[in-house]
Amino acid sequence: MNVKKKTTVELLNESEKASLYSISFEMDGTTEFEKFVAEFEMNATYNRDYQRIIAALQAILRIGALERFFRPEGGMNDSVQALPIESGKLRLYCLRLSDQIVILGNGGVKNTRTYEEDPKLYGYVLDLQKFEKLLNENIEKGYVSIEEKELSGIEDITFEI
Repeated sequence: MNVKKKTTVELLNESEKASLYSISFEMDGTTEFEKFVAEFEMNATYNRDYQRIIAALQAILRIGALERFFRPEGGMNDSVQALPIESGKLRLYCLRLSDQIVILGNGGVKNTRTYEEDPKLYGYVLDLQKFEKLLNENIEKGYVSIEEKELSGIEDITFEI
């Protein structure tokens, strides 16, 4: 049985150049990005990889969510990307909607050739893909709009993915 998860979007940080959002599942009251930080912020093994990801997010806020900061990860029909672009075992999955808007998901240690081979990472990417599909439907219906670096109308919607 496929249980739907109630999901909302929260603004985490914004600058003149970009806005960082994250998805949050109703059942746990914290964003996916906050879970990622909680798991890896104090992890000595992956500290360098974690610091690279945080540095990339800081650069995005400083100069925008330019394509060169991201590693394409999902399918042809989605916006799923990963940080960092450099090598390393740690990945943070996100949706790069534009040069000004990024929706952060969760991530983890990639020990397999592809994220599909790791059930945990595959789950994070699937959540983002399902969320993006619903977000696009809401944009098409006019409930949500992208206005420069802002997702307008997003705060009033609960997505079921």
